[in-house]
Amino acid sequence: MDFRTELASFLQSRRARVQPEDLGVRPLSGRRRVPGLRREELAERAGVSVDYYVRLEQGRSPNVSEQVLDSIARTLRLDASERAHLGHLTRALRGDSGAHPDPVTPQPVRGGVRILLDAVGDVPAYVLGRRLDVLASNRAARALFVDFDALPPAQRNLAWLHFRHPAMRELYTDWEEAARDTVAALRMDLGRYPCDDRLCALLAELSVGSAEFRHLWSEHQVREHAHDVQRLHHPVAGELTLNRETLSLPTEPDQSLVTFAAEPGTASQEALRTLVGDLATAAVRMP
Repeated sequence: MDFRTELASFLQSRRARVQPEDLGVRPLSGRRRVPGLRREELAERAGVSVDYYVRLEQGRSPNVSEQVLDSIARTLRLDASERAHLGHLTRALRGDSGAHPDPVTPQPVRGGVRILLDAVGDVPAYVLGRRLDVLASNRAARALFVDFDALPPAQRNLAWLHFRHPAMRELYTDWEEAARDTVAALRMDLGRYPCDDRLCALLAELSVGSAEFRHLWSEHQVREHAHDVQRLHHPVAGELTLNRETLSLPTEPDQSLVTFAAEPGTASQEALRTLVGDLATAAVRMP
């Protein structure tokens, strides 16, 4: 992965979405060939020289201070995830991957977390690791999404499933928005783990195999896998509205527990209970 190009494209995409008028800056005269802030306008507002900013955007100033990055982030109106990603990219350029362990380190799921997965019953839940790998899941999650355990290990990955598994495409009411969210979370991991060969291999496979992935990747969106409302159309359970919550595991910083819960007393909650109950009954009947 060429992180100079990655940094340049990220900063250019963020400049393009901010207009001088948004910052109370008088636009520089002359024909504007690209949308958004010019480098000169950004540099002036951020309090750095134009030459310094140009070198940063070109990846030639990897030792930029956190104070300068903060100033640029404020000018570009970066949110917390985008600011973190900017820091990841500059650290990657100077060969500092931060406090994270080596990306090839195994990601075992603690026994207590597996017990918790099963204990939440008819609430679909899984554990996500690096690269959006699905490390563990409960029966409800396998009934709602796909039988993760039946897939080859390389395919137990949210990004791979979104773009390569037909059932996942049919599941989401707004597949494109769900895919955009997944790509944005994947890009956060790229910044955290610049030397992750498995992640780079995944990106290469998706880029070759999916024009939609290439388009969404080119947007340079970054965000944490967090909380929102998911609207699904399940082939058995029907229409579902679920609250997604992502909970970081304190002793495992690269793992998070993701749950999909229906509002109490709703048709979605009853449909989930029926779906999971039918699956359990079928399992008991198997010889």
